Amino acid sequence: MNLSISPPPFADAPVVVLIAGLGGCGSYWLPQLADLEQGYQVVCYDQRGTGNNPGELPEDYTLAAMADELWQALSLAGIARFSVVGHALGALIGLQLAMDHPEALSALVCVNGWLTLHPHTRRCFQIRERLLHAGGAQAWVEAQPLFLYPADWMAARQPRMEAEEALALAHFQGKTTLLRRLNALKLADFSRQTARIHCPVQILCAADDLLVPSVCSAELHAALPGSLLTVMPRGGHACNVTEPEAFNALLQNGLASLLHRHERLLKELP
Repeated sequence: MNLSISPPPFADAPVVVLIAGLGGCGSYWLPQLADLEQGYQVVCYDQRGTGNNPGELPEDYTLAAMADELWQALSLAGIARFSVVGHALGALIGLQLAMDHPEALSALVCVNGWLTLHPHTRRCFQIRERLLHAGGAQAWVEAQPLFLYPADWMAARQPRMEAEEALALAHFQGKTTLLRRLNALKLADFSRQTARIHCPVQILCAADDLLVPSVCSAELHAALPGSLLTVMPRGGHACNVTEPEAFNALLQNGLASLLHRHERLLKELP
């Protein structure tokens, strides 16, 4: 798996791995890159089956496999300790990594993530799947912004929306790949596994997220004692894109706090 690794801004700079959602592409984090690269060595990547990492996925593809693919790629790159910032599906991959490799994760930031799929989110995905089967990639891509962005934000950016749709169609990951990745996402369930997550966790969400209700982040926060929860008043599912200044400030402050806590915990160990 190909990774995009920025140069460290200084010696021994902490590593932050950015994991996108169902779209799978590392470019999702463009609004955060310049800000994060000032203090971190940043790792982005296109998930298997998408972008620069194409390839057929097995029929029984799982979230654990997604996490393992990333872990293997990081290991090959010589990265043994890192923090994760994950959005939606990316947050779930982060939770899986925190369970499977607790020695490696310094901190985890879950953006619009969840413990187990909410009935409303499941309904949204069912509708989107029907659109994909009936109208193909065109219908999927045209509907996607409705679940990502607030209505007024989209209305004020029609040329951008059209450009994004054209780009998404040109780089569509393929129906079979998308459905197998979506199925892995829907089957993931951390509701009885949070006791295995020991790294410091920050939880960010938007109150107006149409796809993943903010109650999902509240439930995740309740299941992870000591986690930090911040609810942005607006921004939609892609709040890091629509409200980048507010999001970046919360992310920077959160990461600094989490890494400080991690260092303190390490010093307290016998």
